[in-house]
Amino acid sequence: MHIYANPKRFLSLAQWLMPLFFWSGLGLSLAAIAWGVAVVPPDRLMGESVRILFIHVPAAWLGMGGWTGIAISSAMLLIWKHPLASIAARAIALPGMTFTAICLATGSIWGRPTWGAWWVWDGRLTSMLVLLFLYAGYIALAQASAREGGSAKIVAIFGLVGAINIPIINRSVVWWNSLHQPPSITAGNSAIDPVFLWPLLVAVLGFSLLFGGIVLMRMRALIAEQQVEARLRRRALDDDSQISSAAASSTAAVGSA
Repeated sequence: MHIYANPKRFLSLAQWLMPLFFWSGLGLSLAAIAWGVAVVPPDRLMGESVRILFIHVPAAWLGMGGWTGIAISSAMLLIWKHPLASIAARAIALPGMTFTAICLATGSIWGRPTWGAWWVWDGRLTSMLVLLFLYAGYIALAQASAREGGSAKIVAIFGLVGAINIPIINRSVVWWNSLHQPPSITAGNSAIDPVFLWPLLVAVLGFSLLFGGIVLMRMRALIAEQQVEARLRRRALDDDSQISSAAASSTAAVGSA
């Protein structure tokens, strides 16, 4: 875990992983969507609307997976004080929030012909909406902490506390009477027909790789930003010391005169 604590070593790894993840993920995602739109037949009950599945499910997976990544990074910061943990969590937050918003939007579009309503205060939908608000709060808190020079531990604690919502989302269709369908894929079992399951798995893999590429891209940008700020601070300190030395020399010259 600490092998890549050095930013230079991490950047050398990310330099070739980022394009690999991004372009392979983009290719697989587009292929899965094309597969789902052009090849997969309409569902017997949901008809053509079932094609939203290939965007909605990966987006929901990454919305929850993104916050899980934030919680893991937060734990690494609080327990092991890993120097890149807070950067990883900040890099995950925005794409995680984006995929959560995509999940809610596609779910609403899917729900209109299926349930007859754009939105219902269902347990799964409501807990997913809470996740979107948690992402927004985390991003605002992280930006304020970085801008004001606050402690990253407060942000990390928020990331860990927010993780309570993840099992609630996952189990909401089991715990409460829900309009949302129960889990279709469980450990070692699937209720989805293979004609839908295989392109769905390709979509999940593709979107996950794309997500990983975006996170690595954002981590590189955040590290570069921190390095630039550190150089500017050093330069400002050097300029101040030179001015102080010049002022002291001038004062000494005047005194000797």
